[in-house]
Amino acid sequence: MANQSNFQMKVTEGKLGYVLQDVPHLTDYIPNLPTYPNPLRSNPAYSVAKQYFVDMDDSVPQKIVVHKDSPRGVHFRRAGPRQKVYFTPEEVNACIVTCGGLCPGLNTVIREIVHSLDYMYGATKVLGIDGGYRGFYSKNTKPLSPKIVNDIHKRGGTILGTSRGGHDTTKIVDSIQDRGINQVYIIGGDGTQKGAAVIYEEIRKRGLKVIVAGIPKTIDNDISVIDKSFGFDTAVEEAQRAINAAHVEAESAENGIGVVKLMGRYSGFIAMYATLASRDVDCCLIPESPFYLEGQGGLFEYITKRLKENGHMVIVVAEGAGMDLLSAKNEQDASGNKLLQDIGLWLSQRIKEHFSKQQKLPITLKYIDPTYMIRAIPSNASDNVYCTLLAQSAVHGAMSGFTGFTSGLVNGRHTYIPFNRITEQQNKVVITDRMWARLLSSTNQPSFLGRKQLDEAKKEQESQSQLMDDAAIIADAKTGNRIKK
Repeated sequence: MANQSNFQMKVTEGKLGYVLQDVPHLTDYIPNLPTYPNPLRSNPAYSVAKQYFVDMDDSVPQKIVVHKDSPRGVHFRRAGPRQKVYFTPEEVNACIVTCGGLCPGLNTVIREIVHSLDYMYGATKVLGIDGGYRGFYSKNTKPLSPKIVNDIHKRGGTILGTSRGGHDTTKIVDSIQDRGINQVYIIGGDGTQKGAAVIYEEIRKRGLKVIVAGIPKTIDNDISVIDKSFGFDTAVEEAQRAINAAHVEAESAENGIGVVKLMGRYSGFIAMYATLASRDVDCCLIPESPFYLEGQGGLFEYITKRLKENGHMVIVVAEGAGMDLLSAKNEQDASGNKLLQDIGLWLSQRIKEHFSKQQKLPITLKYIDPTYMIRAIPSNASDNVYCTLLAQSAVHGAMSGFTGFTSGLVNGRHTYIPFNRITEQQNKVVITDRMWARLLSSTNQPSFLGRKQLDEAKKEQESQSQLMDDAAIIADAKTGNRIKK
């Protein structure tokens, strides 16, 4: 059997190139822990299920499109309840914290963690940490019960409050230890998950029987490995209202232009999917695809062409697009994110200035920024279901003794993913992929890329694919030891 793994990931090899990138378990550093029969055995809700416990060997492949000679590649442990648990209901003392920016679905996740602990496992002691990471050591906690959280999914925001920064590992783990907390549920984006990984490592060093489970939250959908993050569907749906308003304004004026700025600091998924869903957008600009304004093939030329053909147009721009065109701003927020200038306002002004010089083509431009309206709404039906399953998966994993993991959807199956895989890189739109080609054909906009830029983008994508393939063959010494089956 295998040696113990590094802190954040265990790597197991099987036949035919199978590699399981497994999450840590309490027994990796606390031997001889007692186990108990899963309370779901006697739960009436689960008595109708033919197979309600997940096999310990079940795993989910990261790469689903393969060739006949492809190795089986990287897999993740399948989420779900196990036959044995490592906590009695009376022993559980859980806490929930939300960090970073707002996102539709935060309250749904909080609600479902509380309900799952109580209704599935009979665990009733749950605390809400007020105000993000710093709430562990500088603010009060809130007791959470099914009655208290029953209707919170109908509200936007988070009942626990949130903040950026404030991560002091020693103070946080001291607070966890002093309060007797043994299950920590952390809801947040990649920065938050990096913080969760550090908290897990400190807890492990101290030898504490404490679970650290992450639920990935980013409205931009920029967390890698997982299919999508919760709140994304809601954001795309709500963005339709802003795009529709811009279209109505543009269509109602002579040479009308509607400009809509959507979220997406580094990844243009919301802008791309909202554009594809709307069918009223003539041009979509995202961070991954550079563009230019002046000259042949530039944005101004395309706007002139569309106005002459159609009499109006709608432009969607992600907040992180075109940053190379703006003067650098070396400021950061509390989470370490670079503060971006308003590309929507800048672009609108430049368009106005350009066409004010073109007396033959006067324009009417309306600029709409729905960012905070989108972030603040409750999640839609699709995201509510997704949030429920993410929360239930996290609770099942925690009760089964898994720790140092993020609950996430991979190829349509819920899995447990090691923290380091979630935080190693950001998920971005691949502009040499078919999805971006579909958008270009839908809007009929130019790609704004020359042959040299396209070749560079293809090389970068091939390099990333090679790195993924290499990970299936060689386990990084920093992230795990190999375990041969």
